Order: sequence, then C-alpha cells, then structure tokens
Amino acid sequence: MIREYKTIQEISGPLMVVDRVRGVTYDELGEIELSDGTVRRCQVLEVNGDTAVVQLFENSAGINLAESKIRFLGHPLQLGVSGDMLGRVFNGMGKPIDGGPEILAEEYRDINGLPMNPAARNYPNEFIQTGISTIDGLNTLVRGQKLPIFSGSGLPHAALAAQIARQAKVLDGPASSHSEDAAIRPAESGAGASNFAVVFAAIGITFEESEFFVQEFRRTGAIDRTVLFTNLANDPAVERIATPRMALTAAEYLAFEKNMHVLVIMTDITNYAEALREVSAAKKEVPGRRGYPGYLYTNLATLYERAGRQMGKEGSITLIPILTMPEDDKTHPIPDLTGYITEGQIILSRELYRKGINPPVDVLPSLSRLKDKGTGAGKTREDHSGTMNQLFAAYATGKENKELMSILGEAALSPTDLLYAKFADEFEKRYVSQGTDENRSIEETLDLGWELLSILPRSELKRIKPEYIDKYLPKKD
Repeated sequence: MIREYKTIQEISGPLMVVDRVRGVTYDELGEIELSDGTVRRCQVLEVNGDTAVVQLFENSAGINLAESKIRFLGHPLQLGVSGDMLGRVFNGMGKPIDGGPEILAEEYRDINGLPMNPAARNYPNEFIQTGISTIDGLNTLVRGQKLPIFSGSGLPHAALAAQIARQAKVLDGPASSHSEDAAIRPAESGAGASNFAVVFAAIGITFEESEFFVQEFRRTGAIDRTVLFTNLANDPAVERIATPRMALTAAEYLAFEKNMHVLVIMTDITNYAEALREVSAAKKEVPGRRGYPGYLYTNLATLYERAGRQMGKEGSITLIPILTMPEDDKTHPIPDLTGYITEGQIILSRELYRKGINPPVDVLPSLSRLKDKGTGAGKTREDHSGTMNQLFAAYATGKENKELMSILGEAALSPTDLLYAKFADEFEKRYVSQGTDENRSIEETLDLGWELLSILPRSELKRIKPEYIDKYLPKKD
C-alpha cells in the first residue's frame, strides 16, 4: 500500500528529511507532490528508525515544507528496456530526448543490476578490433574486459571515444582468414543487423560535447547500433550518479537477453566521482582521500564489475570508462582506484599531443592485462605476441637513446643507437599517429609493425621467433 506523508522536516541542498515513515527501504523511489500539483522524483538514501533521508533528482527550489506531500513507490529506480533502444538518444534518467516515441518496455529492471556470481563468470579471451593500432597491436582489448582510458583536461579523449564506438567490432576467427563482410558475426534476430552494439554514457558533459557525439554517430551511421545516454553538466548531481547505471542496465539486457556483444563507453568518470563527493558532503559524511567519500572504491566497483561474460550466455559486456586525471596526476584517487579494479589502462600523453600526434596514446605506461588472452593464432595472427614485445622494447630503447642524444650529442651514439632513435620517431609518426577516421585492420597494424621493425638490424629482433622473422619481415632491396 502506498502511503502519503506530509511530515517533511527539512531540506539541505539535494537532500530532504522525512519523519514518521513506515515500511520505507533503502534505494526506494519516491514522488514529491508540490502545492501546485507538479511532481518531482527522489530516492531514499538512508533510513534511521522512522526517519528517512531522501535525495532529489530535480532542483529543490520552490518546495514548501508545509504544503508538499511525499509518497514512496515501493521499488527502486528502474529502466524500461527493449530491443528498440538501439539507435535512440536518452537523457541521464532514461527518457528519450531525440524527438522519437517513448520506448515500449519489454521489462523494467532495477538500475543497480544483480551481482554476477564469480563462479558463473567466463574468462575474456576474444579479440575486439577497435581500428586503432596502439590499442589493437600493443594494448589489445578483449571481449568482456574492463579497460579504462586515463586522459587529461583538454586532451582529445572525446574524439578517441567516438572513434572506438564507431569502429569497434568482434572478429570472427583469425585476421588472415576473414573478409570485411564476414568480420562481424550476424545477429540471431533482426534483419541484417550485426550482434555488436555500443552503449555510450556521457556523464556531466557540456551541451557542445553531447551534440558532437550525437552528430558524429549520425554522420557515420554508427547511431543504428548505439544506445546513447547523455547527462549534461547543468543536470542535477544525483542524476549523474544514476546515468552510468542506466547505461549498464541497458547493456546487460542487450548482452544477456538479446545475445549481443556490447561495448560500454563512459565519459567522464571524474564528473561521476565529483557528484558522489557533492552528495556525500551534503549528507555530512566523514570524507576520505581529497574529500571523496571513503566508499569511492566500492562504489566504482559496483559499476566496473558489471562488465564481463557469463557461462552459457553468448553475449558479453566490454567496458571502457574514460576519466580525466586532475592535474594529470595518476596517483589521484579516481585513476588510482580505477586502476585497482580494472584490467589495465590506456594513458593519453600531453607531450605527444603537443607534437601533433593523434590519438596521443603513451604506449609505455599503458597496459592491457588480458592482451595475451586475445592474441595469437586463431584470434589475431601467430606473430602478434612477438611483434608486440619487440615494438615495446625497441620504442623504450629508442626513447632512452633520444634523451642521451639531447644530452651528449649525436656523436656519442653508436650506429645501432641512432637507428633506435630513428625507430622511435617513425613509430610515433606512423604507428601511434593515425587520423580520427582511419580504421586499420589488425593485419594492417601488424604489417605496419613489421615495416617499422625493418629499420633495425635483424640481429636486434631478439623477442621474435626466427621463423616469423623469415615469414613477415619485409625484404630489403
């Protein structure tokens, strides 16, 4: 039975205290009816005896304590999910904002999801091609993985996110045997649609950025396989906390009910953490590191751990959260805790960006912990692992030699050292740098790697099996 209460005691920022409540539970959804008949939504944050603390999803301005009523609906915040969500744009609360009709929900799901039993998890081991060499070749993304991108303020992470969302696909078997047409597995249902989908959650971004994503997806036709949730910077902080959960709920439905391979991209997790801090401060909680709540790690884990594969289910959720590191500081709580939960990180470099390299991925500190599981014969190509290790080693040596060159001068370096320095320059120019519309297949990426390795003497290629060197190294005239 739904009861109405007129016992609102006080309002503090986005929070409201209600007295003498019965049968109210944590996370329950509520509606506040104002004296003029307008309705605002809220959610229970805390229940202490017969007192409930609720947080408002909208502005608290204009609420008259004496004349307003609140009723609790008996269920948490839910999202109506359906296969028709593909190709649609929603706000942070799951309402369509693209001028199209309301979604006819096949079912309503709690946005907090259900925890995945660790014993039911399947190990990620299938390669996802993003078309970006630094990710495909060196920090390989695997289906079911959580791989964040650590960026900085002003770096082109938005363009990189849009590029991944546009280009990403699951390959069917080894690169050497697929054609462009057969690269994406056909869907089990739907006329000619692929079973690869992208769920894009934009958290606390500007209207300009939001328009960039929508227009970019429409321009390239990627919108047809994308579900877009956009929460703008001027929307309430509480909505910002709900947005990534809305996106993950849609992803879980598409992955585990519709058997799709879903790539979830979230930008920007920093805005999400700031919203958590704002709500925590309003609740007068004891702050943790740098003012963020002590439960930041746990809270982020409730998002990231919803990615993965389930045994017996065809679909999967692969997660790429993007965050801007405040002051480019990797030790800041948000990137620090994210790095603990996720399986590696892609780091963008301001130094490379200044050189005009795009995307400015700093490959040396970047890491994909599952790259060994998604590479090799039958997945990408037999030579992938060896070339990857050799490129890392050669680039690291080349960068060291360039630093020595700037201190000691060119004359102090041996001919081999100079070749390594040349390799580092060419590697940044040709391998790392690629246009925002350039979509390289894994074969093109591997062949480019071999082309660059041919700069070095054959005797230096110590991390690759001799038979692969004979087979793939370009012959010099």
